[in-house]
Amino acid sequence: MRSLLPLLALTLSLFTLTGCLEEKVTTETPAGNGFSSPQEMSFNGQEFGKLNETLNIAQTIQIPSTSVPDHIGRRSGINHITQSASDTRKALLGRVLFYDTQLSATGETSCATCHEQDKAFADGKAFSDGINGAVTKRNSIALGSVPTFAPSISGYGRSGDSESVAVEGRVKFFWDERAATVKEQSEATIQDEIEMGRELHELSADLRNQEMYKILTMKAFGTTDLTPDRITLALEKFTSSISSMNTRFDELVDAENSHRVESSGLFSELEIEGRELFNANCASCHSSNLTEPIFPVANNGLDMNYEDKGVGSISGEVWQNGLFKVPFLRNVALTGPYMHDGRFETLREVIDHYSEGIQDHRNLHPLLRGTNNRAIRMNFTEAQKDALVAFLEMTTDNEVLQAERFSNPFRE
Repeated sequence: MRSLLPLLALTLSLFTLTGCLEEKVTTETPAGNGFSSPQEMSFNGQEFGKLNETLNIAQTIQIPSTSVPDHIGRRSGINHITQSASDTRKALLGRVLFYDTQLSATGETSCATCHEQDKAFADGKAFSDGINGAVTKRNSIALGSVPTFAPSISGYGRSGDSESVAVEGRVKFFWDERAATVKEQSEATIQDEIEMGRELHELSADLRNQEMYKILTMKAFGTTDLTPDRITLALEKFTSSISSMNTRFDELVDAENSHRVESSGLFSELEIEGRELFNANCASCHSSNLTEPIFPVANNGLDMNYEDKGVGSISGEVWQNGLFKVPFLRNVALTGPYMHDGRFETLREVIDHYSEGIQDHRNLHPLLRGTNNRAIRMNFTEAQKDALVAFLEMTTDNEVLQAERFSNPFRE
């Protein structure tokens, strides 16, 4: 099996470091912020009573801490990611904003319309529903496909604020990489005429006088002024709190590193074979530990002629036509349909593409070319395809699908 291919997924489509063992942002706690201990935040009775009219949230909210698998921890030097008190307050505001249909001009859509928790924050559609009956031009990338948005693990960037410095990431957002941070992506999405169609200053004016948002904004920022910048920063803090590192895949890699895969009895022969096939044919683009992709963008030979030029549509460079973001693959069994245009309904169809369907486009990634400089054929057997699907299904993280802190906070 030739060790080439990354792309078994190109397909699949989607905090500062304070010590060597833990990544987090530590901040001073503003007076009156409602924290009863460094591990939690609380609302007083009057605040909670008002919030409880609209939201189904706890009066006391714990500050989350996420364990990092050993194989990722050894590479990054981090074994826990703990959200700061300040970021937890902002993330709660961001969670409410994420699910609020007021963010769209018609009240039809929220961020959660295209990013559903039980689908690892994808939506199960080739093209997502926008406002006024419109649909998006590309498939929505799953937020739960990323192990964590921590820059040292995923390669993503982060916006700066009063508690943390900005980080320029190697990995960008959107299929054409036109946004550097979640904050920039949120700004573009809210104002996009198809997706939400809302002008940020108008949105800010509508929300800032609502009692619910006054309370949440005071907790998050120390004043009740919910500015456009604070709206998108809060959305970034919520989105960046999502992680997918509690998977059977991570257990398998940790078992490999300690030479106990077979002795553990936890993994089937089919899953182990799938892992070997993935490493030989796909990891050179997507990475063997499913953290940061090796290549941020690539042309994976979907077409000979691309109507959607991808990165080339932004740069204007012919050599970038047909290049799209190389997606993260966690929770990939839940995030179909796949590719930038959602053309493949199943993982099996994706594997079929890499097995015998790669097109010889002029910008095809070099790793997808053979020694004759033509598009390769991996020619997987049906049994090998079964193994690859079984392996990819190991990337599901049930915690991200069920965690209350990521769920819809609004009462029905």
